[in-house]
Amino acid sequence: MIAAFLVIVGLIGLILGGEMLVRGAVSAAKRFGVSPMVIGLTLVGFGTSTPELVTSLQAALAGASGIAIGNVVGSNIGNVLLILGLAACLAPIAVDPKAFKRDGTVLILATLLCLGAVLVGHVSRWIGTAFLIALCAYLGFTLWSERQVGGTPTASIYAGEADAVPGPEYALRVSLGITLVGLIITIFGARFLVSGAVTIAQSAGISETVIGLTIVAIGTSMPELVTSIIAVRKGQGDVALGNVLGSNMFNILGILGITAIVQPMTIPVEIARLDIWVMCGATLIMMVFARTGWTISKREGGLFVIAYAMYLSVLLLL
Repeated sequence: MIAAFLVIVGLIGLILGGEMLVRGAVSAAKRFGVSPMVIGLTLVGFGTSTPELVTSLQAALAGASGIAIGNVVGSNIGNVLLILGLAACLAPIAVDPKAFKRDGTVLILATLLCLGAVLVGHVSRWIGTAFLIALCAYLGFTLWSERQVGGTPTASIYAGEADAVPGPEYALRVSLGITLVGLIITIFGARFLVSGAVTIAQSAGISETVIGLTIVAIGTSMPELVTSIIAVRKGQGDVALGNVLGSNMFNILGILGITAIVQPMTIPVEIARLDIWVMCGATLIMMVFARTGWTISKREGGLFVIAYAMYLSVLLLL
């Protein structure tokens, strides 16, 4: 009961803290005069992935590499099949070809890098450093290219991600205070979640990896779900897709990279056997659906959600 309570409190803390962190950081950035495009690409991308980062770091430092890596892989699977699927079920998602070709290509490369690390069997500090350098190079190139061209549809997607963040603009001092409180709540939420998840896994005979792929991954992906749903309700389906693409890139290159630098990890056998292939398959299917008429239809969204339910069933039955 105590472990389950810790998990519930941890999930609530991650959702609340992550939302406050993003809302405060975006409001503060606007007060500093940062452009919506830069806010959407950096703060929203990093902010919505903060729960995954803090949770994976806490898990890795606690010796629970199954939760740390399962969180990244499971979040990427959930972002595509569950979050993008639910968003598409609400309304068809229009795909901007230029933005998708660039960001989709980078996501494919990042996914292949993650697959390579899983097949190697461990994520060393050198691999983590390479991942982080790749992320910084992508962000730098994207900001440079958008500033060179200016006013492109791609820039409008990143700006839309900033607009999809809920809440009004606050005074600078209030914005910074909300950001700090959100970060503190996120850190403690991650600690409670990891502690409770490890205890449940040990007492129920369930592997930590399965806990990381399911409860932890779904819980830490709630900020992406909120952002995507808000974007779709505003008629900005391309923002929802951009949010998923960006989040998945951050998860692999940023979260897995930073976590490995802090604490190198061994890849659990379960992930190499099944989950990494599901992640690769989900990414590939998303690419195919998105390029078919440059729209992800309600039917395709429904197929994503059904596929996610089937994946969870297989995962829990193994």
